Amino acid sequence: MKLQEMLGIKYPFIQGGMANIATGEFAAAVSEAGGLGLIGSGGMSVAELEENIDKAKSLTDKPFGVNLMLLHPDVDEMAELMIKKNIPIVTTGAGNPAKYIKDWKASGMIVIPVIPNPTLGVRMERLGVDAVIAEGMEAGGHIGHMTTLTLLPQTVKRLKIPVIAAGGIASGIQMLACEIMGAIGFQIGTAFLATKECPIHQAYKDKVIKATDTNVTIIGMNIGIPIRLLRNEMSREYTEKECLGWDKFQLEKFTLGALRRAVREGDVSTGSLMAGLTVAQLDREKTVAELMKDLYDDYLIEKEKFTNGY
Repeated sequence: MKLQEMLGIKYPFIQGGMANIATGEFAAAVSEAGGLGLIGSGGMSVAELEENIDKAKSLTDKPFGVNLMLLHPDVDEMAELMIKKNIPIVTTGAGNPAKYIKDWKASGMIVIPVIPNPTLGVRMERLGVDAVIAEGMEAGGHIGHMTTLTLLPQTVKRLKIPVIAAGGIASGIQMLACEIMGAIGFQIGTAFLATKECPIHQAYKDKVIKATDTNVTIIGMNIGIPIRLLRNEMSREYTEKECLGWDKFQLEKFTLGALRRAVREGDVSTGSLMAGLTVAQLDREKTVAELMKDLYDDYLIEKEKFTNGY
């Protein structure tokens, strides 16, 4: 795979920049094990982001990056912080990073936006980004409307820059399929939730490991903010309120702090248990090193079978 060469890492994996989960310590653990760890700015203040960057730097000398959530109220200050702290790689989500790209590139940063459709990918390529992460709606958390199976090949066809696949990837055969469609590597989120180093509450982690395919749902589709997560009391009540016609602001207030409650307090009833469709493929807790080695070994097995005609 080409992602290792591009980022200077052992395995072709970028750990998703999950809000309230992707801390500096967790990102460092992923980078130390051979992937690209990301610090998720979502849910952090500027000061907290700087603290997490310093923490990651104290724990690893390997490449790591920051995922900048573009809807963050302090995004301008965070964008400047990326340059100040000499962050080598930045990924972006929930918006258009156009206003920051020139300065980031001038500082030598590798810029990789997450995109939900090929059209945004074309715009990002014109602005000079290094690659894009095409994330299908199979992913956990905030999602777009295209599946990885449709988004990835359409994006590869329209862009000249490298494309990284995300959404619905937690096995060798899924990785191989994405590679055949043109991906140079993979961003993975849900599978990392079931790792020992992941800082989510054990109650949340246990729900992830025990989940089946029927435990996953989507809320917010009616108001244009779809979120994929595990079913619980909160998701059911949210859906009821959606059907009653609650608007975006009412629903956002209803879910305020729900992800943080799940992550930090283990509130699996009224917390937001974000997870993608691959959650049913996870059956036990692993270290991040075990997870990435197992995934890559599985990919190599499937690739050899494919090469030899199965």
